[in-house]
Amino acid sequence: MGIEVERTEFGEDEYRRFEGRLGECLEALASMLARPSFGVGETTVGAELEVSLIDADARALHRNHEVLAASGDSRLTLELDRFNLESNLQYGALEGRPFSALADECRFTLADMNRAAAGQGGRVACIGILPTLRESDLAADTMTDSPRYRALSEGLRRLRQEPFDFDINGLDTLRVQSDDVTFEGAATSFQIHLRVDPAAFAATYNAIQLATAPVLAVAGNSPVFLGRRLWQETRIALFKQAVDSRRGRHGSGLEPRVSFGHRWIEGPLELFEHNVRAHRPLLPVMDEEPPAECLRAGRIPRLRELRLHQGTVWSWNRAIFDPTGGGHLRIEMRALPSGPSVPDMVANAAFHLGLAFALAGRKEGDHGSFEAAHRNFYRAAREGLDAELTWASEPGAPPAPFSAQALVEQLLPLAQVGLEQMGVEPEEVAPLLATVERRSRTGRTGAAWQLGALAAAEARDDRWRALERMMQRYVELQRSGEPVDRWPEGCP
Repeated sequence: MGIEVERTEFGEDEYRRFEGRLGECLEALASMLARPSFGVGETTVGAELEVSLIDADARALHRNHEVLAASGDSRLTLELDRFNLESNLQYGALEGRPFSALADECRFTLADMNRAAAGQGGRVACIGILPTLRESDLAADTMTDSPRYRALSEGLRRLRQEPFDFDINGLDTLRVQSDDVTFEGAATSFQIHLRVDPAAFAATYNAIQLATAPVLAVAGNSPVFLGRRLWQETRIALFKQAVDSRRGRHGSGLEPRVSFGHRWIEGPLELFEHNVRAHRPLLPVMDEEPPAECLRAGRIPRLRELRLHQGTVWSWNRAIFDPTGGGHLRIEMRALPSGPSVPDMVANAAFHLGLAFALAGRKEGDHGSFEAAHRNFYRAAREGLDAELTWASEPGAPPAPFSAQALVEQLLPLAQVGLEQMGVEPEEVAPLLATVERRSRTGRTGAAWQLGALAAAEARDDRWRALERMMQRYVELQRSGEPVDRWPEGCP
């Protein structure tokens, strides 16, 4: 969560004191949330763009330190593996033309990263999982040299005490083990951050949860990992298994650290409380500031320990407390992949937010069961537009099965209404949702394009060479600025 960690080893007494401080943080957060004026402010949206660095052969380029140094862009930060970087895009008002601003900033930061990467013989790729990755790219020595990431790896291994198991089935099957957390770095995303007033948090969060499946179905961009064709959005399965701190096949009944959630929520506090109750700390770094004393002095506490703990529990839609500006809450939407193009990423964000805003106005009973939303999420990740999703087509209607493709096209007008109700200009909305509509109608998602191009390349080459050729073509088309539905098929 952007909090510096300078140590990698901790004693049992430090874990105990940290757990006690988490309880104090929860009490302080509850006290702040009880204030009618806390967190009230303008609705804003921002994003984090994660990328992979590749060389001339479209293989992973392990030079993120060097690229960061050459860039000088304060928005850039190192990510877990040495072929990863992240750009933290600025927050702006949701009203007006927020997605144009996001798109412009994405293009600017990508141009800067490409300039810096060129000096290292590389390029930047926005893609959910780099399909040319091999196990050697994810070995222990490929992790970014950072105390935070070393401490995270040690914390997960301390709890798990056995290798991480990966078992993912799709067109092909992946079964492999790893001793390190580095497999998590293979998954890169385009994460949207939405500032929400506390009074509207539960309705907005539940609506975002409900909307995630149909948006993910039309946004898949991670079909290949370690040479295997797996899910349409393999990131979802990979990330869950890459940071699973539970021991044994069933984790002794414990919850995974990556999840879609457990129920429709009634307020923001329960999300923080649940993560403290359900998950052992990984990084017990204490702040000098006791939160209760800070509140008594009339200041907003940083809640550093709670924020650090939240950053080690990877809900697909995550609650965030931010102490800046008098303190406020955000929802971090983590399910969407990086790529395949800037227009695609921004269109996905618009569809997700617009649909959520429209659904937030409905009664909770109109959402259907949480179990159905949970199933929808994993079906969408696995099968993309071919998934069958359960949905109530209108308020009061019983849930019924829909093909994801048909459901997306049915929900696009609702997303338009939601965005315009929040003050987004109609001229901004129409082309974004048209991009999603074309992608849905043609079935040309990033995942579908990759699989089609791979099949064409494999007619002449073996799997690994075909993946390299496909990825080279992908980056060429990505840099054209065209959305994926307009990319030519195949791999010349």
